[in-house]
Amino acid sequence: MKLLVKGQRLLVGALCLTVATGCAGPTVISTPNSCATLLPQEWKQGVAGAPLPSGDTVGDWVAFGDAQTGKLDMANGRTRDAIGIVERCEARDAAAVRKATRRWWQIF
Repeated sequence: MKLLVKGQRLLVGALCLTVATGCAGPTVISTPNSCATLLPQEWKQGVAGAPLPSGDTVGDWVAFGDAQTGKLDMANGRTRDAIGIVERCEARDAAAVRKATRRWWQIF
């Protein structure tokens, strides 16, 4: 009879340990630098400026100014796109961490 009581104590102790461990939740580690890998590699080079005009006419310089403005628009577009990509990636990662760290009553 005494052995049965000791076995029951061991069973109850193991059950309590299992329940306590399950309530602690999983350890979730997020990698903060992974969003930068979504940006195209060629964007690291930047946007080269328009070539200087070879002629000395006003039209050549107007064409250069127009081309340079186009390059500036391209660079600014990349900046906006890069910020948007990183923000969406960070939001996705934060949502994944929130979902992974739900308590047992938040399963659904």
